[in-house]
Amino acid sequence: MGESSAQGVLDDFMWRAWKAMWPLDGLRPEIIDEAIEVSPPPPRRHGVVANRLRQASGAHLADGGHAAYQGLTVIHHRKAWTPDLVIAPRDLDELSDEEDLGVDASGVAAVFEVVSPGREARSRDRERKRRAYARAGIPLYVMIDDFDGEGTVSVLTSPNSDKAVYADEHRVPYGTDAVVPDGPVKGFVIGEAITKA
Repeated sequence: MGESSAQGVLDDFMWRAWKAMWPLDGLRPEIIDEAIEVSPPPPRRHGVVANRLRQASGAHLADGGHAAYQGLTVIHHRKAWTPDLVIAPRDLDELSDEEDLGVDASGVAAVFEVVSPGREARSRDRERKRRAYARAGIPLYVMIDDFDGEGTVSVLTSPNSDKAVYADEHRVPYGTDAVVPDGPVKGFVIGEAITKA
């Protein structure tokens, strides 16, 4: 069995195992790299920041063709993630994945993650999901990270799918506005109104 054939078998196995778990009451199963990771419900602070993001970005997008979604599963080549916030077209009917379990990554304009506490959770959002979103070609990844110094916002753009990296990163400390440079949420500001404690 060749390497690509073995990878296909593994991807198929992971996909079937994930589907058997989905939905998992109160937990978030995701396929990241070559593993199924199950996250517990986020702490209060995490939920507060994610909700502020949804409200502010929703207001920013009010007159356009995109909307902000929470709890939406993004699927790409039998990998599945549930970001804290997804920016995608208002009409998702044409973006459903082949099994109607989520939205195909090709139509996602941006993902936002509020970095969770704990070493494994921080590694998931800062490293593994960063690679996964870049590999899927998602144009914008924003991380709100309470655990990086006194807190930072990172705006990642220009994904290189082949290398699974974002070519551009703009990282600012809390207290400094981070501004989305392009796409449907161009000009959206992530500042103290969102990151305040």
